[in-house]
Amino acid sequence: MPHTTLSEEQRLMRASCRAFVDDVVIPFVRREWQREWDMRPDARLPPAILEGAEAVGIRTLGVPEAFGGIELDPATEVGTFALIAEEIARGDSGLADKLVQNWKVAVLLRNVAPEHLQKRWFGRLMEDPQFLLAHCLTEPRGASDRWLPYNVPEAAMQTRAVRTSRGWVINGRKQFISNGYDAGLYVVYANTNPAVGMLQGTSSFLVPRDTPGLTVARCNETMGCRFMNNGELVFEDMVVPDDHLLVENDALGRAGIYFRPGKIIQAAKNLGVGMRAFEVTADYVQNYVQGGRILIKHQAVALRLADMATRLEAVRALLDRAARAVDEKDPDADALCNMAKVHASEEVFKVAQHALELHGGNGVMLDFGVEKLFRDASIFLHMDATVDISKLKIVKALFPHTAGRYAGPEG
Repeated sequence: MPHTTLSEEQRLMRASCRAFVDDVVIPFVRREWQREWDMRPDARLPPAILEGAEAVGIRTLGVPEAFGGIELDPATEVGTFALIAEEIARGDSGLADKLVQNWKVAVLLRNVAPEHLQKRWFGRLMEDPQFLLAHCLTEPRGASDRWLPYNVPEAAMQTRAVRTSRGWVINGRKQFISNGYDAGLYVVYANTNPAVGMLQGTSSFLVPRDTPGLTVARCNETMGCRFMNNGELVFEDMVVPDDHLLVENDALGRAGIYFRPGKIIQAAKNLGVGMRAFEVTADYVQNYVQGGRILIKHQAVALRLADMATRLEAVRALLDRAARAVDEKDPDADALCNMAKVHASEEVFKVAQHALELHGGNGVMLDFGVEKLFRDASIFLHMDATVDISKLKIVKALFPHTAGRYAGPEG
């Protein structure tokens, strides 16, 4: 939402979050720039960072007040998520991604999980600052393309869940899962009816990390957002109790409560990276001397800086519009969410490119810190759906009876 219309609560939250980012996160990232390249995923982000996020109240947004969380105003909750996600990503997008997974999964669980599971797992989340949540959809043979209009059995998930006398037995694999390497609790989606389309035959389950048959297979070494440990999971005859079934068969439809705020948060994180790129570049060009003048005196430099500022303001305007649409349950919310996400990814990538180039040789040096912003910005082009898939989803939402038809053989 526009910063001119923030409530007093939102202003206070933003101020405390910004202080945490400026005083703790940014100094850590600059001082220990090598740490993101540590090939021991557990050693990358020190526990004190998540403890700091806990201290300022931004680690467990979305958890119901009844279970110890901070209750946000439902009328502006998504806007508040966006506001805080932007501020955290201004410090580090990997940290932001680590935290916002907790928010998004918490929103999903408070809507679909039975009360006894909410009490158990929200309690665990609240008591342990290092506890993380993860949402497991993507598979080797299907990712964001599953959200195209191809609701046919052959497009269904390969991960299968079969009901038995012991509970649900799940076999399959999930990849590219945010927080997948070190989460303590997973929401896992699986095919429970292979005879129908995925919208009618996909169920969701709550799976603790220590469930027998669950293996965290690897940590994916991403080029950006490296303080969030992206992982791959394997399920081999994993038995899940009956009461850990969250939604049977229509889980993807019910997951909209996760995905619509998720798109807004993705765009907001992206904007945070762009804002940081603009901040450091504006400072650099007004202090670095080249050709006998500070850089901003050169017209080509000034024009690039103006372009950066314009792109960021355009991203913010669309993000604000989309966030309001979700909070107000506007029928155009789905299209606007995808527009905000894809627009932010393309525009901020250009902003990061300007930042890299305006820093010249310094821009490509690891210890200078600007190339990290460029790498982080590049990740958003495919996070939570690729650019092409996002655009196809926009068209599907706008023209469901024409562009939203299955493109396979006529039946």
